[in-house]
Amino acid sequence: MNELQWGRNYLAVRPDHFRVDYVINPFMDIADQPDPVKAREQWDHLVHTMEDHGANVHVLDQRSDAPDMVYAMNLGLATVRPDGTPHAVLSHMRYEERRMETSSAHGWFHDAGFAMSYVGHDGIGAHFEAGDAFAFGDSLIVGYGPRTEELGLKHLAYELGVRVRGLRIDHPGMYHLDLAFCPLDDRRAIVCPDAFDAASAAALMELVPEPLVLTEAEALETFAANSIVIGKTVLMPACPEHVHAQLEEWGFTVVLLELGEFHKGGGSIRCMTNPLDVTVGRDLAHVPGGEVLLPAV
Repeated sequence: MNELQWGRNYLAVRPDHFRVDYVINPFMDIADQPDPVKAREQWDHLVHTMEDHGANVHVLDQRSDAPDMVYAMNLGLATVRPDGTPHAVLSHMRYEERRMETSSAHGWFHDAGFAMSYVGHDGIGAHFEAGDAFAFGDSLIVGYGPRTEELGLKHLAYELGVRVRGLRIDHPGMYHLDLAFCPLDDRRAIVCPDAFDAASAAALMELVPEPLVLTEAEALETFAANSIVIGKTVLMPACPEHVHAQLEEWGFTVVLLELGEFHKGGGSIRCMTNPLDVTVGRDLAHVPGGEVLLPAV
């Protein structure tokens, strides 16, 4: 199998102002606040572990008025164009409580030399959150429903010039694709079919030649799909026994990290790390004008 070529260059947000100020997913409870000291320790350990395994991590300061900004995956979808130009499609958050994050993301991407575009902005236009989008095979796999709108898929395909395969998410607890899908290499991925409607679940199982399936309970209770892969190392917040055994059989090394404070906000390792090195023409097929494929119903 060929290792993932992306996932070695990341953006993360230091959790200086992480807290639960509102409820926009089933994991959040204002009465159950994260411990700021533990959260910082867990974040530091995550970043150091990523670096120890060969990843480069860029750090963005957290806005004091954006408690969820630590979930950096949702700041925007970063790719590298065929001509080598980095390009970020910035997220257009479903909930107003998170929309101020985009202006800070714009500043960071601008300073880092990224061209930028939007599918919507300031509540106008299609919603898109980057935690719903992953490169896999020759396509951009995009979950839509709870956070990203179906209309946003057309914008992504056009802006990036890629093939987009849409999957409808209909589970309230797996509101982003990154809670139910984790690419491992060019043929394998951790998947939770229960996150999707029947047609999309079937389509995803056909797209992944060798799926490693999580039950609904495993996905929700362990955040196992919300993991990242650096070469042959999988950094995970928890790992069901059968998942661990299969990963080792496939030649992966599993590294478990405690991220319990961040689970209180509804995210884990993948939510906290935004890959910057997905390349169009290498990791995604270049399709001039874009193409959107939806599961047959």
